[in-house]
Amino acid sequence: MKKIEHIGIAVKNLEAANILFAKLFGKQHYKIEGVEREGVQTSFFMMGETKVELLQATNDESAIEKFIEKRGEGIHHIAFAVDDIYAEMKRMEAEGFILLNKEPLPGADNKLICFLHPKSTGGILVELCMERK
Repeated sequence: MKKIEHIGIAVKNLEAANILFAKLFGKQHYKIEGVEREGVQTSFFMMGETKVELLQATNDESAIEKFIEKRGEGIHHIAFAVDDIYAEMKRMEAEGFILLNKEPLPGADNKLICFLHPKSTGGILVELCMERK
């Protein structure tokens, strides 16, 4: 793993959250993007070398919707940048971590992604992400 790529924050209302975080960070988001497969709308803020990703559910089946119902708004996951997601997934599995997907999936912000189950990571949802070529 190279660095923390982003921190994902589940929000009920992306528009309101963008206003709040713009005030907090003193800058505007640089991108809004939907990920239909995950049922989310995302917004990204650049903070130095790390991003903050706001996630709003776009349907009732979204993992973000279920997360907010259970826990309320807040930190949803932490994402780490990797050079080779395939090798890193293989390494994680060999170390006993549970992969939530067996193959990398297309994610927001031009990434290939894989999530690790919180049961195997001390209760934290971890995302691996690699820039798509």
